[in-house]
This record gives sequence, structure tokens and C-alpha cells, in this order.
Amino acid sequence: MQRALALAKRAQDEGEVPIGALVVLDNEIAGEGWNRPIAARDPTAHAEIQAMRAAAAKVGNYRLTGATLYVTLEPCDMCVGAMFHARIARTVYGAKDPKKLVLKNPVAIEGGVLAGECGAILSQFFAARR
Repeated sequence: MQRALALAKRAQDEGEVPIGALVVLDNEIAGEGWNRPIAARDPTAHAEIQAMRAAAAKVGNYRLTGATLYVTLEPCDMCVGAMFHARIARTVYGAKDPKKLVLKNPVAIEGGVLAGECGAILSQFFAARR
């Protein structure tokens, strides 16, 4: 967590919200990241995402099975979803996020558009892989 704090300070020095993260795999740092959404002009450039991207590039696989992710702030839902897809085994965070699950800009979501066709292409893809 000390390393994550150092990465958070790097984000702060760059004018970003000070959050740092790292992925540890087999007792070694596989990837590091700090908040960069402003600099990267990327709403997904959270510290956790940056750390997972770096780790995935290093190990040559998007699955980080068995890894632990350390982050200075409780992860948002987007980052938790990415951790799930990356197969992160454990997440350790510092500060609790008091604003978690408070949607400032709710998004309207509409489903069912071309549902049959959208489902069929996915079914065909996975049937061919099995």
C-alpha cells in the first residue's frame, strides 16, 4: 500500500485525483497505475484500470488469475467489473469511498433493441469455440 500511496502522489502532482494502484502477481509487482482521466482524456483511466492494463501487457494475458490489486481508494463499480473480468483474486483498498454508488449524472438505458440478432451472434460465436 505504500507503493500505491506513492503512485497517488504522482497523480496529485499531475493535477489528477490522488489515487494509486498496483497489481501483485506471484509476489511481484506486475503493473502500476495512477489516476489519469484528465491527462489521457479517457474516462476509464482510473488507477486500477491503468494498473491492470500494465499487468496484462507484462504477463501477455488479459486474465490476471490469482493477482492482488492494491488501491488507495475503494474501487468504483467500473473498476470492480474490470477486476471481475481480469480474474483478480483479491483487492485491498485504503480509504472508503463515501460517494460510492451515488450517480451524479444518471444515464438513461434502453434494452431489447435487435435483441434476437444481438443474442444470436454471441450464441454462434461461443458455439463455434466449444
